[in-house]
Amino acid sequence: MSSSPLENLERLALEQRNHLHDRTTELKSKVNEAREKLDPKRNVREHFVGIALFACAISLFSGYAVTGLFTRE
Repeated sequence: MSSSPLENLERLALEQRNHLHDRTTELKSKVNEAREKLDPKRNVREHFVGIALFACAISLFSGYAVTGLFTRE
């Protein structure tokens, strides 16, 4: 026998430890990517024109609706 069972177990433990380390590093990077993707400030900055146009349209329609309540035509 070329290696003892203890050496085999140590090698196996080292492989598993490295595998776990790689997986946790991958998971941390995915979490960071998700946080960056879901960051509200970043999303507003990227889609400011669309959000501004949507807010203008909503305020315009609600203004007409409120005015319609107080006027008779």
